[in-house]
Amino acid sequence: MTESVTSAPPADTRAGKPFLEVKDLQVHFPTDDGLVKAVNGLNFTLERGKTLGIVGESGSGKSVSSLAIMGLHKGSKAKVSGEIWLDGAELVSMSVPEMRALRGQQVAMIFQDPLSAMHPFYRVGDQLTEAFLVHNNAPKAVAKKRAVELLDRVGIPSPDKRFFDYPHQFSGGMRQRAMIAMALMCDPALLIADEPTTALDVTVQAQILDLMKDLQKEFNSAIILITHDLGVVAKMTENVVVMYGGRVVESGNVRDIFYRPEMPYTWGLLGSIPRVNRSGDGRLKSIRGTPPSLINLPKGCPFQPRCDYQEHVEGANCATELPELLQIGQEQHRVRCHINSEQRKQLFTEQIKPSL
Repeated sequence: MTESVTSAPPADTRAGKPFLEVKDLQVHFPTDDGLVKAVNGLNFTLERGKTLGIVGESGSGKSVSSLAIMGLHKGSKAKVSGEIWLDGAELVSMSVPEMRALRGQQVAMIFQDPLSAMHPFYRVGDQLTEAFLVHNNAPKAVAKKRAVELLDRVGIPSPDKRFFDYPHQFSGGMRQRAMIAMALMCDPALLIADEPTTALDVTVQAQILDLMKDLQKEFNSAIILITHDLGVVAKMTENVVVMYGGRVVESGNVRDIFYRPEMPYTWGLLGSIPRVNRSGDGRLKSIRGTPPSLINLPKGCPFQPRCDYQEHVEGANCATELPELLQIGQEQHRVRCHINSEQRKQLFTEQIKPSL
């Protein structure tokens, strides 16, 4: 059965096809200990000008999925299958040279750690101009002008002078801004941001997020925002995909996920968010246990070993049968859980929501 996560109504410009469509994506890594099943049957769509949030714990498959969209698994031992359609082009079947020509121009990525993502031996400006010159037949002076303009656009002071600095001469927030500038050098239609505000203080974090929003409006870019911070998701996204154990366990618009969640794992994520107005004793609630081994995934629901609500399911289905990702009502809200929908809603209303 095909599972789907819809981020926005289909685009009218290409015969009803979405701008980005990921279909049954699987990414597995052979190792000496066994096959690591990092992503298992991921599906979602995304339109230009929209932002999709992908959330989940470390090891849930978020970053691996984004690297597959970028084609960065090509040439490695990773086994990638499924389909990734970007503006009518299928990326999984593309050759390495074809993908290299597309990367940076059509799709770009802001990596989690800009200090390690940027080459320490090259000036920041040279790294920005290289990205431009690879895809444009233009003199270096034009590339430099474009780089200085973008450094200024992302809020780097004295961009004409900082153009000649090395990455270690930038603060963490400035390096992240420079990474955004590098990603936008060729006006990519799709921007993937992998934990773009990790290790930044809250003031700089807010500035980076506002900057991404402004640039999205200017360039009409589609954005995939990968994060474990649900506060960032609430601020930035229209639609959300919750991943666990390499699979989507819940998806929907941002209001569904924050105000009408139905998956116990999503309840756990929401319960771990610090809130000023938290009721009860005000303590954060952790999810017991640890994420599953991606080599030996549970036979049934991937969240079953950590779920506190299994008693609401008759029999042993949670441990033996993988629940399908089913649509709820007429909305694009989908949940993977053996507990029936009415009971999930009752549990959330009576037990979960009062403690949030």
